[in-house]
Amino acid sequence: MKKILLFPLLDSLPSGHHQVASAITGYVSNRSTDIECKKIDLLNSWNPVIESMITKTYLRWIQRFPNSYAWMYRKFAYQSKKQRSYKHYDLLFLNKMERIITKEKPDLIICTHAFPSYLVNNLKKSGACKVPTLNIYTDFFINDVWGREMVDYHFVSDSSMKSNLMSHYSLPERRICTTGIPIDESFSNTSHQKKPAREFTLILTGGSAGLGKINELLKNAKHEQQLKFYVLCGNNKQLFDEIAKLNDKNIHPLPYISSRKQMNDLYNLADAIITKPGGVTISEAIKKKVPIFIHSALPGQEEINLKHLKEQGLVFTIKAGIDPAEQILEVLSNEPRMMEYQRSLQRYLNTQDFNDPEEIFLFIESILATSEKDVQKTLLKIN
Repeated sequence: MKKILLFPLLDSLPSGHHQVASAITGYVSNRSTDIECKKIDLLNSWNPVIESMITKTYLRWIQRFPNSYAWMYRKFAYQSKKQRSYKHYDLLFLNKMERIITKEKPDLIICTHAFPSYLVNNLKKSGACKVPTLNIYTDFFINDVWGREMVDYHFVSDSSMKSNLMSHYSLPERRICTTGIPIDESFSNTSHQKKPAREFTLILTGGSAGLGKINELLKNAKHEQQLKFYVLCGNNKQLFDEIAKLNDKNIHPLPYISSRKQMNDLYNLADAIITKPGGVTISEAIKKKVPIFIHSALPGQEEINLKHLKEQGLVFTIKAGIDPAEQILEVLSNEPRMMEYQRSLQRYLNTQDFNDPEEIFLFIESILATSEKDVQKTLLKIN
């Protein structure tokens, strides 16, 4: 029996890091009974109370003081072209990470968050860990915290990230795979179906915490008779209650949806999604070929994601001060713009080495075979 350890972060927040770790676990468990997958949240296993406090502090910070968070993120996590050193992380957590790895004896480590990747990279550098390691990046850029030089394999979201790892960190191309951000395989491919111009169904979401300018957008939309909104409120009960009080037949608030199959069914109804630029949500919409409108971006990661997504023509942005419903209807009813969007989407998908769950499983299985030759054979077979 082989064992894979997966390291997301912040257990009390159903973030993209956890969703990607769960997706990979599903890919493996659906295809093999000989491989055990185990998710471990380093902070939670170190101190659950402190992990919960950090999650709450993070959410309050980005909501109340977004500019200061954005400044801190760029200053300490997204500024250099080199691997940073965070000695305070090492002092607090390096021994804990080493104890976990020694106890669990994994055959493969998969990091879906930068923080555990940094620690594993340092352990491998010192010779304290010899376990093959795979980074799966859950944004459309790579911040400074991620471990790189000693990490064996990398799943990146797009070709620019692959080029970045090769040019700035001299990593060999054979160890970097462009896969997009892995999502639950309940999300099936969809060809977007054009509906009558008089009616459009939209998903409006602020992520698992129901953040962003959702209320403001709904209040400013003047043509709701043409638009039906399904509003994903996440765990934000206050937002759910406020939208329910609107008592509008075309606006349907929904609580946090944990079922990926249920989310897939909702995407099948949608003409577009209005969202923040979180990595997993964007990747789900790309998989479903649903046009993506950005209503707002959280400071830090999402602002940088948005820049990269706009450069690739993968999203439309909703401008402040103009009726959002009018902007959305104008795009969805404009056939040339929609055709250009679909071309941008296809260009993005064409740059991927592979992204199918079966192919990702085969790649992981080949790593577990402990032979570099097996990995390269699998890559040739996939491509």
